[in-house]
Amino acid sequence: MTSGKIRKYRSRDQIPLVGGDIPQMEKRRVVVTGMGAVTPLGIGVEPSWQALLEGRSGVGPVTAFDASSFKCQVIGEVKGFDAEDWVDRKIARRTDRFIHFALAAAQMAMDDSGLSITSDISDRVGAVVASAAAGMLMFEENHKLLLEGQVSQISPFFLAGFIANMAAGQIAIRYGAKGPNSCPVTACAAATHALGDAFKIIQRGDAEAIIAGGSEAAMGPTIFAALDSTRAATTKRNHEPQKASRPFDKDRDGFVPAEGAGILILEELEFAQRRGARIYGEIVGYGLSCDAYHITTTSPDGDGAARCMTMALRDAGLDPSEVDYINAHGTSTVVNDISETMAIKKVFGEGARKLVVSSNKSIMGHLWGASGAVEAIFSLLTINRGIVPATINHEDPDPQCDLDYVPNKSREMPVRVVLSNSFGFGGTNAVIALKEFVA
Repeated sequence: MTSGKIRKYRSRDQIPLVGGDIPQMEKRRVVVTGMGAVTPLGIGVEPSWQALLEGRSGVGPVTAFDASSFKCQVIGEVKGFDAEDWVDRKIARRTDRFIHFALAAAQMAMDDSGLSITSDISDRVGAVVASAAAGMLMFEENHKLLLEGQVSQISPFFLAGFIANMAAGQIAIRYGAKGPNSCPVTACAAATHALGDAFKIIQRGDAEAIIAGGSEAAMGPTIFAALDSTRAATTKRNHEPQKASRPFDKDRDGFVPAEGAGILILEELEFAQRRGARIYGEIVGYGLSCDAYHITTTSPDGDGAARCMTMALRDAGLDPSEVDYINAHGTSTVVNDISETMAIKKVFGEGARKLVVSSNKSIMGHLWGASGAVEAIFSLLTINRGIVPATINHEDPDPQCDLDYVPNKSREMPVRVVLSNSFGFGGTNAVIALKEFVA
């Protein structure tokens, strides 16, 4: 029998293995101290942010391969990226492009944060880095060798160079992060799951800092063939690619595939303050749910997304009226944009009319498993800079999408609380709540 007495503990290490206490963990605060990004808008956070604010689209024609036989011929490609600027030449040859992106964004984030992983804290620092399709480009190269009968030419580093968790693995090796290490593979929600999982790991006391985010570089012929089959990607504007991604617009016809990476450094507040770290903002809530409806199509009534947003708000202890801005999933697919709008109305009621909602994907395309991390970076900059990025190509509003989507021009306004939404194939949903940091 226990005494029924409740005691709060700051970390799991303080919880006694035996005794009469009912352990109750005190929630630790988690802040963001560093950010790095590789996107179709630029290499680095600031170049990407400036392009986003100016509405300069990163979408263009496919240049990495001949896409003339595909229905979708547009992409958000990362331009001017040289892996050897960021990665040792030997590692660059042995690993896929998505790992190169992840290592580059991680270096930016680590440099930005000033975090040094010394031997005395190495087991308290982890890496949680997501990807949806991981090393598809490296897979295609080696599969081609197999089909051509060149089995002996298949790289001995193939497996370690393309599997999804190796971005987190390579980052951990580079920086000596010996703490929790994982890789959510949850389609378009993956990076937001990575941030939410990392947030919870720190909050419950299993780490002091996590290098977290997502990376994607899967946009080769195999993926484009699959997109043609699923009819999920845009096909109407191959001749004007910068107008192809048009979330919430009546004339939208599908998403624009894209590539890139976003990495954030998450730290427990007191740990960050002790080393004098700059703080961009605080992660205060995390929600995750499933539509349990269809393998590729979101639930038309927005039920799963609504439950996910509600869970994130409840976890953060926030009232819906406290949210200023929603960084929408906003893919530019017909069903998703309507269902996300309905979900927002379910959660916020009449308050939905007062919210501002916009889609970064209108400008950069859909980075799949990296989208949530890059959008979290942009959300934190929205809080810090007081500017909400626009939804571009919003020319003929869909009457079923009738909220304030910040059409075509970025808007200056104070923002304290943001919800960042990510929804993926399989009906998986993830939402994080970000807040202005107040000591």
